[in-house]
Amino acid sequence: MSFRGWIILAANSLGLGAALIGWAAEPDKSQYHLFNPVPREVMRPLITDRPSLTEGPYTVDAGHFQVESDIGTWTHDTDASGVVSEMTKLASVNLKTGLLPSLDLHLILDSYVRTRTEDRAAGISGRASGLGDLTVRLKKNFWGNDSGSSAFGVIPYFKVPTAGRGIGNGSVEGGLLFPLAVRLPGEFDLGLQTRLDCLRNDGRSGHHLESVNSVVVGHSIVGPLSGYVEFFTIHPFESNSPWQGLVDCGLTYLLTEDIQLDAGCNFGVTASAPDYNPFLGLSWRF
Repeated sequence: MSFRGWIILAANSLGLGAALIGWAAEPDKSQYHLFNPVPREVMRPLITDRPSLTEGPYTVDAGHFQVESDIGTWTHDTDASGVVSEMTKLASVNLKTGLLPSLDLHLILDSYVRTRTEDRAAGISGRASGLGDLTVRLKKNFWGNDSGSSAFGVIPYFKVPTAGRGIGNGSVEGGLLFPLAVRLPGEFDLGLQTRLDCLRNDGRSGHHLESVNSVVVGHSIVGPLSGYVEFFTIHPFESNSPWQGLVDCGLTYLLTEDIQLDAGCNFGVTASAPDYNPFLGLSWRF
């Protein structure tokens, strides 16, 4: 999520106010839609869901498009038994389309995924590569899209199992996200997210629920450079499945009004979480 965008939005708002979840009057964009784009002079600043794992409540302006992409990301993990797992993703893309003033569509595809596992004690290893899964999402903003000291949205999603064997689990999955953004004193930005997923059970039929919660704080560093720190947790309701915790940090750099670079790393702080996950990304609005 881009915090520079939050800063620009908040500068045009009415301030924090008496309640953190209040909202200011929104500019009237009701006449705009996919085929009648919002004029550039009244568009919101570039606001992205990446690079943090916490999603944002802001939508893409109606009639406009936004691409948010991992240029490259690498995940490494060594479990308690010494089994090494690695995953590389290249050109993972989230294509966003502004449908209505407070509604957009996301098509997320892992264009190329390569996995590797190695159990040195057993002398076993495995590799797989190819296309990843497709995820379809809708984001509805309920307040704060254009102004105000806070913003809230809801994001339903489902996954289409387009990945091959060894990459995906071949199952349709889905869930619901609730992102909240709040402008804090001192030009700090707070993001909160609760997510409920319905996922396939590992190694057997059926599905289970999983709760995901996160908090992220961001601040402008200098000029177009901003940074964030984040705490992200996953709590499976599946029996005997441990929770995962990660501490994440990253930077965003706004090259132009419509192009942003980002980089960072997610660090596992529980034994069940991946050890580390560095990434480099690009976002572009048009």
